[in-house]
Amino acid sequence: MNKNELQKVAKLMVSPKKGILAADESTGTIKKRFDSINLESSEENRRDWRQLLFQTKSISEYISGVILYDETLKQKTSENQPIVELLSDNDIIPGIKVDKSTHPLAMFPNEVITEGLDGLRERLEEYYEIGARFTKWRAVINIGDNLPTQYAINVNSYLLALYASLSQEIGLVPIVEPEVLMDGDHSIDRCSEVTDITLNKVFEHLDESNVFLPGIVLKPNMVLSGADASNRADTGKVADYTIEVLSNNVPAEVPGIAFLSGGQEDQESIDNLNSINLVAKLKKSPWELTYSYGRGLQASPLKIWDGKKENVVMAQDEFEKRGIAASKARQGIYWLWILRNY
Repeated sequence: MNKNELQKVAKLMVSPKKGILAADESTGTIKKRFDSINLESSEENRRDWRQLLFQTKSISEYISGVILYDETLKQKTSENQPIVELLSDNDIIPGIKVDKSTHPLAMFPNEVITEGLDGLRERLEEYYEIGARFTKWRAVINIGDNLPTQYAINVNSYLLALYASLSQEIGLVPIVEPEVLMDGDHSIDRCSEVTDITLNKVFEHLDESNVFLPGIVLKPNMVLSGADASNRADTGKVADYTIEVLSNNVPAEVPGIAFLSGGQEDQESIDNLNSINLVAKLKKSPWELTYSYGRGLQASPLKIWDGKKENVVMAQDEFEKRGIAASKARQGIYWLWILRNY
């Protein structure tokens, strides 16, 4: 493990003004996205879509790294250039999703466990050779009646730490993603409570596993009301609660926090990120606070592209707009930028 290199890459991933593009949709997930535009989910179409995003001329101004799926990491563009090389040539760090998704947690109804440890060391070695420099593993915590259980939090946190230590051993920066889902009608207070307990346990296991904290990036949920809650908390309250929970649990050595959008509407994820950064500045929070968005950056460009070559430039223009908006929010200047430009 080269600590200097891990720390260097982690800092680059959370560079000022930039965030991380999550383009690691599984074959099943991207099929659902393509179904929305009546497009076959063929290997060629999947490549063309991701190539469209990665060849957007301004991408390096607001994207520091891209989380890829196994297929994409090994693909070449239509011009026969390796995708990894395309990204690296634009000063964008290639990363890779390494978990094998969530599965039912035995004996614990309505809770899940993330699988993917079998053969992970060998896969990590292969990914490093191909050119990946960071990894991602997602754990999922559900809120519901008598949920989550402490056992579900414990086991998922332990697996996150084990994955993180394996990644660092190979020389890859781990993105540690404990997601408390916003599904349900719970209050923001309940989300705060569960997120607090989860992050506390995650960092307890990271410490026990000798994970080098300056060489990770945390990818948590924002503290939100449930999607179906009545009187959902406004963006100011989201920011206050989120910074409070992070301050209670995330050591200052962690270089950056890249929030997931987690089912938020596109504008909601921008507004909340902007407010979080404003509060963080007031509180002098020690970390870079940025974004690791997937659907929030891709949804509207995908609709414009519609699988048609003649729409590529328009779709890239929309992707650029989404990326710039997220970049401004990541700096806490989104609304100032809107006022000046519209």
